[in-house]
Amino acid sequence: MAATRKPAGTRKVSAAATHVEAPGPTEIRSEPVRAELLRASVWLGLALLIAACVVLIQPILLIFAAIVMAAILDGGTRLLGRVLPIARGWRLLIVCLSALAFIVWTMMFAGSQIAAQAVSLQSVVMAQMERLAAWASDHGMGSFKLDTKTISDNFAGTFGRVTAAVGSVVGALTSLVMILVLGVFIAIEPRLYERGFAWMLPMKHRQDFYITTARMGFTLRRLMAGRLLGMFVEGVGTWLACLAVGIPMAALLGLLTGLLAFIPNIGAIVSGVLLVLVGFSAGTDTGLWAIIIYLVVQTVDGYLIVPMVAKKTVDLAPALVLGAQILFGALLGIMGLFLADPIVAMIKVALEREAERNAGTADGTAEAS
Repeated sequence: MAATRKPAGTRKVSAAATHVEAPGPTEIRSEPVRAELLRASVWLGLALLIAACVVLIQPILLIFAAIVMAAILDGGTRLLGRVLPIARGWRLLIVCLSALAFIVWTMMFAGSQIAAQAVSLQSVVMAQMERLAAWASDHGMGSFKLDTKTISDNFAGTFGRVTAAVGSVVGALTSLVMILVLGVFIAIEPRLYERGFAWMLPMKHRQDFYITTARMGFTLRRLMAGRLLGMFVEGVGTWLACLAVGIPMAALLGLLTGLLAFIPNIGAIVSGVLLVLVGFSAGTDTGLWAIIIYLVVQTVDGYLIVPMVAKKTVDLAPALVLGAQILFGALLGIMGLFLADPIVAMIKVALEREAERNAGTADGTAEAS
């Protein structure tokens, strides 16, 4: 009986199937070398991440500002829920409409008056600064040359040029609209974004992430509640007090004082300087009244409102906040100056949570041993 012969192609396939692949020249078989390369790739990835953050610092700051705005809206929604038991969406709509109505009312009833006062504020402040410079020169303190361009250039140099997008009126309005829109979207369903971010983390870290973000949200809401209450008290109080004693541009000074109250330390100094300069432009007695008003308003805010609302939750040392404002203002510009306080508060919460985890791990290890 003739033997069955296999086709030549079959023999070639079998030979190829039994061939053992040999390592190529790029194959790394050494475990120490592979470990070192993995370590190097981690450091390279970290360096690239830092570089990306530096390049994208402007949108990162806008996103964080939107988170702060969302915390304000969420805090108002929660507070309204204590007295109005309706759906969260309706409460958020009421808060947004109330804020919009307040802005429209301010622009309609006080806008023309504030605009007229803003025109004369610059001339009044520059005249007072020139008087101070002349007084300093007469008393041998040197010669000072002050003008609007020099002051604005020094201000821009002090607070950096990173945030170029808010360097013009159009850029500032665009950034403000982006912050408001993002803030509203985040406030509508904050848990959605929290779960989405947690989804990218390992399962064992998600519970700790939820705890940390819950504390950050609570801290940010309390911090912003204190800021808003302080802005309202300082702005309205300064406006009414200036009207009572006859200080010029009372409405504009009240508005500026209220807005600058969002920035602790530096905002109070700037608003106080403006108030005193405008006060002394109307006479010595009015200037002394301006100093008294500034001291009373800042005392009420610093020793009543801040301890009552914010300091119980966010116990930040004034020197720490001021140092962060100087650092973030120089590195990140005016946006960094505005957001320095919330950023420091969030870092503090994260570090406290990490310390709790480390203490819990240490206690568990000690009990096991």
